Amino acid sequence: MPAAVRTLIRGATIITMDAQGDLPRGDLLVTGDRITEIAPSLKVDEAQVVEAEGCILIPGLINAHMHTWQTALRGLAANWTLLEYFRKMHAGLATVFEPEDLHIATLVGGLNQLNCGTTTLADWCHNNRTPQHNDAAIAGLQESGIRAAFFHGTPKPDPKPGETPFWEVPHPRAEIERLLKKHQGEALLSVHAAVLGPHYSTLDVALHDFRMARELGIIASLHQGGGPARTPEGWERLEAEGLLGPHINIVHGHALSDAQLQRFCALGMSFSAAAESEMTQGHGFPITGRLRQFGKAPSLGVDLESVISGDMLSQARVALGMQRSLDNAAHRETHGSIPLTSTVTTREALSWVTVEGARMLGQLDRIGSLAAGKQADLVLIRADELNMQPVHDAVNSVVLQTSLLNIDSVMVAGRWKKRQGRLLDVELAPRLAALRKSGVKITEALGL
Repeated sequence: MPAAVRTLIRGATIITMDAQGDLPRGDLLVTGDRITEIAPSLKVDEAQVVEAEGCILIPGLINAHMHTWQTALRGLAANWTLLEYFRKMHAGLATVFEPEDLHIATLVGGLNQLNCGTTTLADWCHNNRTPQHNDAAIAGLQESGIRAAFFHGTPKPDPKPGETPFWEVPHPRAEIERLLKKHQGEALLSVHAAVLGPHYSTLDVALHDFRMARELGIIASLHQGGGPARTPEGWERLEAEGLLGPHINIVHGHALSDAQLQRFCALGMSFSAAAESEMTQGHGFPITGRLRQFGKAPSLGVDLESVISGDMLSQARVALGMQRSLDNAAHRETHGSIPLTSTVTTREALSWVTVEGARMLGQLDRIGSLAAGKQADLVLIRADELNMQPVHDAVNSVVLQTSLLNIDSVMVAGRWKKRQGRLLDVELAPRLAALRKSGVKITEALGL
């Protein structure tokens, strides 16, 4: 067996987001798919050397929630509220998607995530009416080369006369089991369930779906919106049945009381916010601050590229700015003055798109920070560009000043996916042409 390839990244400012702390100038060694050593200086023989003077090295970003199937509809829903989105997207545009539409959308969406510095994508696929749709979407993720968690969902069309509405249909366990078996042991792919939850289903469906996730040992992720719930007492019943725990992920989290949030945090449940999408579409304010009062933090997701950009550092920036604004307004209301200092730091915001994303996926032992033994998922940021110089605090510069211009190189499991500003091993032109063709077909079918 040939020796594992070794890569030495030399001379970068290293933000580990781990117990080791940051290195103002340091070296990082990758052997095979893992980080093997981080130190101020390393002497290594027979390694590919990347000179990283003037760069900041960070863990790969983690997008904890995105409906990647909507990539061909970028910007189309930018002016829609959540109610318009339900009507025009789920009951309209989604109904004309064929497997090839999911494939190209997920492929290009995954490539864009890599281009923006995201190395792990939680793909919440809920426009998959056949097994062929699921297989096509997963194939797109795999072809992109991103580390992916595929959350198998279910479509949400308006019911036709005599048809059982989607909120009364249990999650198709057999299809989840097929996907788990088919993709068992794959290094860069895991399979989970994107269930309706008590906010969007009947109690019987919620009980079925939560039991299924527990029995299969997978994460059950669900939307918790700001409107009226279909099963107002659903959370109480699920809790009484002992079906809640660290494998339950709540997206958005609006309309939950503080008492519920406190109990759910104590149970180890995770929360994924999509701050920009939530503010744009009318969900309500992100629950970041409400979680913080219970000692918890959210992971973050883009949610909808049909509305906003896919850049995860932008999501960290928006979530940070919104929570600071809420905290500042509360302080002025109480004390009549501007606070003496900020309530949330940039390092905490960076943890939302690294450490907390890994925690939500149950993969904190593998990804989310830079440490010896972890997977080599990392991003090299060019900090010597016009928009970032001079760098006085590396974390501040990463969170608040980095743009796509600065995302120089991206590595997933020890393999470069982007180098010196360009994606590797992919011909973008034919894929973008296929994406445009898919987008035109979908929108024209609905007269848009």
